Amino acid sequence: MTPERFIDVALWFPETEESEPFGPGPLVYKIARQRMFALLMPGDEDRPAVVNLKCDPETALELRALFPAVTPGWHMNKRHWNSVRLDGTVPDDEFVEMVDHSYRSVARGLRRADRDRVLGALGDRLPTDDADDRERTATRGAHPIRDLSSLQAGRGPGRP
Repeated sequence: MTPERFIDVALWFPETEESEPFGPGPLVYKIARQRMFALLMPGDEDRPAVVNLKCDPETALELRALFPAVTPGWHMNKRHWNSVRLDGTVPDDEFVEMVDHSYRSVARGLRRADRDRVLGALGDRLPTDDADDRERTATRGAHPIRDLSSLQAGRGPGRP
């Protein structure tokens, strides 16, 4: 999974917004402008990008045991968050399921009206590379993949 592909996956989920509340560099993904479900920390030539994802504690431990690239959440509650290095060792389909798990876990904590709306819009689907999902993303107004070189240089993301 590349950082660019992660951004596409994260923005595929209903009512997801990207922001930079910590300044240029780390990208935060929130549901309905309320709660964070993912945090992308860009890498550089010496280290891969890392994504923090919410996870129930038992599953978090299982994922850490299964994949060396999954570790306790950096700068997060280590029991409820995992950090996943985007070094190519976690299969893309597994990573997408981790993002989905994080989104749904956080969405369940929203107030009822927001929770019902976002989870209802999501249904049982996962982002894939098929044409239906690309069309759905395009009609939702998600932005295209950006060049992340500006993130690596600390200048913030280039906006389309």
